[in-house]
Amino acid sequence: MNKSALLAALIMALLGGFLLFGYLRRFEDEASGGAPVKLLVARKQIEPGTVVTEEMLAVRVVPAAYVETRAVREAEKSRVVGLRMGTPVQANQTLLWTDLAITADDKRDLSSLVQPGMRAVGVRAANDDRTFALIRPGDRVDVIATLPVEGSSARQSLVLLQNVLVLAVGIETSNDSNKSGAPAQQDLILNLSLTIPEAQLVALAQEKGRLSVALRNPDDLKTTDGVADLNSNLLTDTKIRKLVQDFRKQPTGPIKLPSAAGAAP
Repeated sequence: MNKSALLAALIMALLGGFLLFGYLRRFEDEASGGAPVKLLVARKQIEPGTVVTEEMLAVRVVPAAYVETRAVREAEKSRVVGLRMGTPVQANQTLLWTDLAITADDKRDLSSLVQPGMRAVGVRAANDDRTFALIRPGDRVDVIATLPVEGSSARQSLVLLQNVLVLAVGIETSNDSNKSGAPAQQDLILNLSLTIPEAQLVALAQEKGRLSVALRNPDDLKTTDGVADLNSNLLTDTKIRKLVQDFRKQPTGPIKLPSAAGAAP
């Protein structure tokens, strides 16, 4: 074998080894939850009202797939040191932006809360709906759309999105549990953390009908697959109502509606 052929074979072997290494590395990252992300955690319990110092914080490495969107990255340490805590944080617990008491003087811009790849999208409540005032930044909600059925006076309700993070309520970006009183007009807008396709869905739904939100328990991150769309004509169907009511007893899967149950007559 001449030198040129030997060199070519060596280059091909090195290229193949490099590609194999890259594939194995990518496979390992995916299997382990993605690339590691450095997050800030509390060294010890931090009480509400305490000013955050560097000595109170440590770093934990977490796979990207398991990173909460509200978590504070190590690179953002300088932005949280000097702020006061709004809620108690236990030792070794990940520090969240919504844990911080952000006053009018050090309020964070909404744009700084939006994680890369996500968008802040506003959802406005109906004029007679005051439930948004009970929701706080950092809460998670399901988004439900109520839309007209084409060619019918009926309306259709569908679960548009599940387990969506609330970034802001009106102009408030902090989780202030002491907030009280009647909601101002700006409090009737929720800013949700959505992907671009989710933002498109919300824009279309707001154009065609009305959006509602269902508040979730903060520890309940599970979603339900195959949730059936419901038609307003089903309100008078006792069998369908029973199926919906029985779902409370065993909420482990989609509601099995009869064929074409959700269709307009």
